[in-house]
Amino acid sequence: MATGIRDRVAIIGMGCTEFGERWDKGAEDLMVDAFEDALADAGIDRKQIEAAWIGNALDDINVGNSALPLAHALRLQEISVSRVENMCATGTEALRAATYAVASGAVDFALALGVEKLKDTGYGGLPLRTKGLANDLWMPYGSAPGTFAQLAGAYTARHGVDPADLKRAMAHVSWKSHQNGSINPKAHLRKPISIDQILAAPMIADPLGLFDCCGVSDGAACAIVTTPDIARSLGRDNPVTVKAIQLCASNGWEMQYGEWDGASVRNTQVAARRAYAEAGIANPREELSLTEVHDCFSITELVTMEDLGLSNEGRALFDILDGRYDASGALPCQIDGGLKCFGHPVGASGLRMAYEVYSQLEGRAGPRQRDEVRFGLTHNLGGSPFNSVAAVAILGRLN
Repeated sequence: MATGIRDRVAIIGMGCTEFGERWDKGAEDLMVDAFEDALADAGIDRKQIEAAWIGNALDDINVGNSALPLAHALRLQEISVSRVENMCATGTEALRAATYAVASGAVDFALALGVEKLKDTGYGGLPLRTKGLANDLWMPYGSAPGTFAQLAGAYTARHGVDPADLKRAMAHVSWKSHQNGSINPKAHLRKPISIDQILAAPMIADPLGLFDCCGVSDGAACAIVTTPDIARSLGRDNPVTVKAIQLCASNGWEMQYGEWDGASVRNTQVAARRAYAEAGIANPREELSLTEVHDCFSITELVTMEDLGLSNEGRALFDILDGRYDASGALPCQIDGGLKCFGHPVGASGLRMAYEVYSQLEGRAGPRQRDEVRFGLTHNLGGSPFNSVAAVAILGRLN
């Protein structure tokens, strides 16, 4: 009977570029920068890497949708390379593949890298680069802001909350991310803003204003994984390990049946339950030290807090307003600025989240560093609430 991969795989090296409008770098340059940082951190030779996965979603860097640009850019000699794509969960999908390869015993060292050069495509978020065609598989109902605005409307209807209270909670989510991003040297948006500025911003898709939406960024992030025994032989006495990686994809029921009211994301709920079980976490509200969740829009983060079981149903907005998820709160969320301010180069975002948790566990997060970090959770939501892929990963120490 399957028991999961808890503590079978150690992360020994990670790297992450600055995110932003990286007109100075091509995708290959960003790959090299993230990889070289990860390789130096791991303390191994590139020839020891036996398999690699690249996550890339939207910018068409791949030759025939292959992984050849990864092998070329990193000079990975005669090893297996694969390209993965799973919408906004692409970076976590790459990490999952590399982790499973090591856990299975197929290889000793594996690489996961996510990269995206969205600015080069002209992608602006609204409309989609496909011009919002109704048959687009990513956002079948039109634009991303318009789709996630429906999540806010449904949440308001289900829980009977005052729309003004919801708007203030959403503004607090964005305010928090800007505060956190302002002290992160790799973040795209590093300017703190006030609640009043957020509430007064132009409307994009009611109730989502300009500052409720993440921007469009370029960037890359990378991880090198191996077994805990090998990690210890390299001097990592108590390495960072993967406690769980769970992914749950929609089967279409949200769009095809009348059971769903649109106020939550079932795939996140299922992936979270499985991840907690795999990681051996009985009380995530008490055992998690920090979270990095998919805050493509402020309402997404709010709803995700409930879907992850970190807030009671209908209570996330009050927990947010009470500061529970602030950097100084009981369970910080987006301590690095999140998608909102660190940035959202789609193929890299899942690995960027893992990079922050890894940095916290290693005590390298600088002014963002939390005390006594035990477990960190990452969450991606690919697609839309109506048609999604949810990924949840949990990292911690071996002992």
